Amino acid sequence: MSSLYSRSKEYTRSRKAQSDSPPSSPSPIAKTLRHERLSRLEAATNPSTSDSSYSERASGRSSAYSRRENRLAALSSRAEEESNRDYKKLYESALSENQKLKSKLQEAQLELADIKAKLEKAAQQKQEKTSDRSSMLEMEKREKRALERKLSEMEEEMKILTELKSDNQRLKDENGALIRVISKLSK
Repeated sequence: MSSLYSRSKEYTRSRKAQSDSPPSSPSPIAKTLRHERLSRLEAATNPSTSDSSYSERASGRSSAYSRRENRLAALSSRAEEESNRDYKKLYESALSENQKLKSKLQEAQLELADIKAKLEKAAQQKQEKTSDRSSMLEMEKREKRALERKLSEMEEEMKILTELKSDNQRLKDENGALIRVISKLSK
């Protein structure tokens, strides 16, 4: 118990000395020197403890340090393995995602090509229809003109026919009159 008391006493003294100094983090060399001094002071103020207890404490500390280092190394190796596994899982998931996206892209490209083909076919049909329509319109116009010409020709023929009928009637009348005159003369 006395060693704890003296140690805490020394600790408070060293804290007071530290608080007087400017606030800066001590270097690792200063820490080790201070630690060595404290352990020497402790050994000097506590004559009941022997060098073996000091060496036991030092070996206990070193074993604690080595256990801590081993624990940290195990944790870091586990973390490294997990990160490697995570990277492998991430790689595999990214690879599968890429494959899915590639297949979707191929499907979309096939669909796009199909739609383009349908669109071109529809455009050709429309163009054919418009060309057919234009040719049909031209043919209809030609037929209409031909019919109009025939109509005008027939109208003229009708006029000529009516004139011929009237001439024919007139000639019949004249012929009848001449026959009557000749028959009167021959009597």
